[in-house]
Amino acid sequence: MTNLRGRIQIGALLGALIAAGAFAQAPAPKAKGLAVDQGHFVLDGKPFQIISGEMHYPRIPREYWRSRLKMARTMGLNAVTAYVFWNVHEPAPGKYDFSGQNDVAEFIRAAQAEGLYVILRPGPFVCAEWEFGGYPAWLLKDRTTIVRSRDPKYLEPATRWLHRLGEELAPLQYANGGPIIAVQVENEYGSFDSDHAYMEDVRRTLIDAGFGRSMLYTADGADQVPNGSLPDLPVAINLGTGGAKEEFAKLRKLRPQGPFMSGEYWDGWFDHWGERHHTSNAKEEADDIAWMLGRGYSLSLYMFHGGTNFGWMNGANSGGKGHYEPTVTSYDYDVGLDESGRPTAKYFLFRDTIAKATGTKPAPVPAIAPPQSPGKIALPESASLWDNLPTPVASREPKTMEELDQAYGYILYRTTLANGAAGDLVLDGLHDYARIYVDGKFAGTLDRRLGESTLAIAAGKGSVLDILVENGGRINFTKAMRGESKGLTGSVTLHGAALHDWKIYPLPLDDVARYRYADKPCTAAPCFYRGRFDAPKSGDAAGDTFLDSESWNKGFVWLNGNPLGRHWNIGPQRTLYVPGVWLKPRGNVAIVLDLAGVARPDVTLRDKPVLDAKAASN
Repeated sequence: MTNLRGRIQIGALLGALIAAGAFAQAPAPKAKGLAVDQGHFVLDGKPFQIISGEMHYPRIPREYWRSRLKMARTMGLNAVTAYVFWNVHEPAPGKYDFSGQNDVAEFIRAAQAEGLYVILRPGPFVCAEWEFGGYPAWLLKDRTTIVRSRDPKYLEPATRWLHRLGEELAPLQYANGGPIIAVQVENEYGSFDSDHAYMEDVRRTLIDAGFGRSMLYTADGADQVPNGSLPDLPVAINLGTGGAKEEFAKLRKLRPQGPFMSGEYWDGWFDHWGERHHTSNAKEEADDIAWMLGRGYSLSLYMFHGGTNFGWMNGANSGGKGHYEPTVTSYDYDVGLDESGRPTAKYFLFRDTIAKATGTKPAPVPAIAPPQSPGKIALPESASLWDNLPTPVASREPKTMEELDQAYGYILYRTTLANGAAGDLVLDGLHDYARIYVDGKFAGTLDRRLGESTLAIAAGKGSVLDILVENGGRINFTKAMRGESKGLTGSVTLHGAALHDWKIYPLPLDDVARYRYADKPCTAAPCFYRGRFDAPKSGDAAGDTFLDSESWNKGFVWLNGNPLGRHWNIGPQRTLYVPGVWLKPRGNVAIVLDLAGVARPDVTLRDKPVLDAKAASN
């Protein structure tokens, strides 16, 4: 923006004045909307206790938005909390998409139709175990850009984005007749840094974008509140099972005047590939909920309904010391509604807890079509990746996905060796998983998750070296995300000598249905396998199903053009959620990519998920 630097200076001055006590917190106006009065939330001037739950529109098929929201209402919630995911709306700079699955305004209108208020979390950073914390990958095309900072190379596109989002959602604020009662400024910034001038920039941008008619607030862990909060805004704290009393005691010391709210009460957890499936203590969580509600505190369950990281949208964590921990496709989260939107034992326990605390009688729980089990599906057609490569880009040095305007999928690096060598192949900055081939023969794998970067190979003069790299999901938390370019981010050496002169093949895999399939076995992995099947139970009244990837290795699955997500035999997830609304009575098409190839290409559609499988023995 042309006046951004001036606004940054003004924001810094405003932050200094607030910190110095130049502005006192004004008493809550009697105007329409959510406010704070004498340390308590009020709505239209009347006491109001927020009982919310988190749901994410990209993780739920659009056809199911209303039914999931209705489930929230019948559990006793009066609000829904929702992130907005920048990367799905602006896939390329200045190109916006708010249609179909990305129609966030319609999601918010649907919440209002179900009698729910909305707490909006527009970021621009959202974390959420989502790819790159919701940031679009193109922010990393210039490797000098410092995301989540006052760097104009980041702040200017972020400001543009929030202004564009305001065009969609600012009219849906409560003061305008919509359901949005509160808007979060940034997201858990205190766990990331402590630049209050940056937080002022975000607050001012949200106001300029039209969100000033809602109550603005910040949210952090209680210990991080001093880093991430703004003195004149309400603070919500994020906490987990069994932590309510201790964490609210910390908040009382920091903000004795209130208000008191858990912006994220973690009533479940997510899974990483190669680790165990998480479950949590429902009784302990119900006790926490009862304790908070009994004291008049407000809360938002994270999550109420998790859903699915469809496509390439799973994020990853950085476990410290460079560790890389990619999140699985499922975002079931072990909460009130399972991945397919069905009420769990937690749902009914929490429903009873809320009803007792509020003295209300919840509405009856709606019926949902039972899941179905269509059985085994043969995938007789196949296509080798090697037979479907695009036109390459020539480069002396490896380039990242972002430098080639690619966001997701795979990327292939190929070079012809000028000299033969037997020694260590070293990939400096592998992001994230590589399969290496010499003259078309598989030589081995390297996995960033395991800290691997070196593979011993033997190659002759004139040999062709192929390095196929998977983007396993960008880190969505900590400052490690600033270096999350994908592909080969550094040099490649063989026996100590640098390799140059690459042909680079971007493989976003966004149109695999057009590949050349044959009705015969695939003998050169990676392979795509395709099959067709009928599903008599389909359409709006169809039950969901779960695609079992047992006996497969590692890859990706598409159904009727919809990207279901990743599969990997290291567990814990073994089944992929298939929404019934994505099925057709006849002619459904399933495509499975397997990097290693399989001898018997078939899958089974089951009526129950498997999210706690043990790793396959290879």
